[in-house]
Amino acid sequence: MNAFHLALPLLVAATQLAGQDARLKSRLASEAFRSVQLLVDSARSSGLPTEPLIQKALEGQSKSAPGDRIVGAVRLMLESLRQSRVALGQQSNSEELIAGANAFRAGATPATVSALRRQRGRDVTVPLSVLTDLVARGVTAAAAARAVNAMVDQGVSDRDILLLRTRIEEDIRSGVTPGAALDRRLSGLPAAASPRRP
Repeated sequence: MNAFHLALPLLVAATQLAGQDARLKSRLASEAFRSVQLLVDSARSSGLPTEPLIQKALEGQSKSAPGDRIVGAVRLMLESLRQSRVALGQQSNSEELIAGANAFRAGATPATVSALRRQRGRDVTVPLSVLTDLVARGVTAAAAARAVNAMVDQGVSDRDILLLRTRIEEDIRSGVTPGAALDRRLSGLPAAASPRRP
């Protein structure tokens, strides 16, 4: 056996180890680690971001979730990332894909996510993230989608979208119901929004 054949198994092993995340290996049980690593490898080979999968697994471990539930949660996140790329397009960046996946998990529909892309024609990370944040504050997914859609349609900047989210969250913390807070802050949107730029 020549030196090439002796070195080949070592090269394969080194390549496999390079693809493994030390955080997963050190914190997950061996069976869960292998399953999650396969999902991470699948995402990587498809050009999808892998960090959300790793974070989902670590979150499950930190909450003492059983291995099968951790693997299931990671699998669902991978599916959401794939769905996000279909809705947003092949040229979407990692931040957009992650924001889209989170929006899906918050209840947004593929039609909503695709419409935001068509309307804006550029990075939609902030609108999608704000949609997800509003749902987390108690706004229904449908109402949050309508609100973000209106902001994008009026050409509101990312900075102002984030400011509007902050004000809605402040209203909710002060005791205003999520729906009323949303209506209150959006009531003057068309007049306040800057014109859409080409």
